[in-house]
Amino acid sequence: MTTVSPLTTDLYELNMIQAYLDRGETKEAVFEFFVRRLPPRRSFMVAAGLDDALSYLETLQFSETDIAWLKSTGRFRHNLIDYLAAFRFTGDVYALPEGTVCFPNEPLLRVVAPLPEAQLIETRLINILNFQTLIASKAARMVLAAPGKILADFGLRTAHGEEAGLYSARASFIAGFAGAANVAAAQRYGTPIVGTMAHSFIQVHDDEMQAFENFSRARPDGIILLIDTYDTEAGARKVVDLARKLAEDNIKIRGVRIDSGDLAESARKVRDILDAGGLTDVIILVSGGVDEDVIKRFNGAGAPIDGYGIGVSLATSIDAPAFDCAYKLQEYAGHPKRKLSEGKQTWPGRKQVWRSYDTESRMAGDILTIEGDKQPGEALIVPVMRGGKRIGTAPTLDQIRDRAVHDLARLPLPMVRLEQDASYPVEVAEALRALAAEADAQVKK
Repeated sequence: MTTVSPLTTDLYELNMIQAYLDRGETKEAVFEFFVRRLPPRRSFMVAAGLDDALSYLETLQFSETDIAWLKSTGRFRHNLIDYLAAFRFTGDVYALPEGTVCFPNEPLLRVVAPLPEAQLIETRLINILNFQTLIASKAARMVLAAPGKILADFGLRTAHGEEAGLYSARASFIAGFAGAANVAAAQRYGTPIVGTMAHSFIQVHDDEMQAFENFSRARPDGIILLIDTYDTEAGARKVVDLARKLAEDNIKIRGVRIDSGDLAESARKVRDILDAGGLTDVIILVSGGVDEDVIKRFNGAGAPIDGYGIGVSLATSIDAPAFDCAYKLQEYAGHPKRKLSEGKQTWPGRKQVWRSYDTESRMAGDILTIEGDKQPGEALIVPVMRGGKRIGTAPTLDQIRDRAVHDLARLPLPMVRLEQDASYPVEVAEALRALAAEADAQVKK
């Protein structure tokens, strides 16, 4: 697994740690990562990125080259340089298990560690958790819009960099996608690889039928042929003719892909051609400008589309490319801490989320409270790291995916239907409100 440089952080983290060390501010701190509010039209999130976040914490250390460069900047004193040279994360971490459906102001992750340690890791943790949760949440909307359909992540080429492409493949698989075209993601995470062919392959040949046959014989398993390079309906008829020829050699065409034009109308015409030619089991995939709204519209119109390849709208979460998220100090040296900035107030302390369900086992409401304040329902936040080491065996990606599928199936029906005004009750318990009042009383404003 690729190790990201420990210098992948913001300068202000190092500036603050310098000041902490100078003044001996190294007592135990509690920070929590959460999303303040959701973008328009979003009503829930799917927590993702925890495994990568824990891997980062377990392996975080500065190399001799890193330390030499920090020295060369002349920005930092020897006490900070020495601290970073010996750095290892020693804290505890609590989190929502990956794949858990969650809502604003609910902590996805809590860090308990000496103040400089907890501060240093802020930037990278936000970087990992925000993006993967963002993409998993976007992918979940597409999964809900496409029950029974095949969804694939085609977004690597439009993702904002290599790591974003990897994270997109992982997060979308957690949410229920069948796989991704990203080969590196398969190597790193074990996500299924999916893919078809490009128009360039067709254009290399003077004969489209010959292009189809050459591709099919080169890769005879799971053949998906791209049929809209020139004329989509003519391409479909060639597939029918080719299927008969390939059948003599026990080669079977799995499906066709359409990437342009009126996708729904083309799918109807292609379905008729394939069925008339006896290819009733050949699936139709479409790609190009697909998002959850397009999927809902096609499904509502009864378009005979079996699956979707989804690119930029997924890998960049194009309608909402970031969450309004934060990693904030909630306790220091045993005292609750609270931010009171206008529009950005926080709830102090170590928190727990309790979830209740209705008689149909659908989510009915959450209660946000302090740790130790037992409430009705299921406690969601669990310990995942102690003393800088993971607790137990990390869940597999399939297990994380199963949790997400299970949680999405328990969403309230308005959220399942992606209704724009769908809402979910998250109650703030009296114990947490009392702690907030205590924190306010301690602040000299």
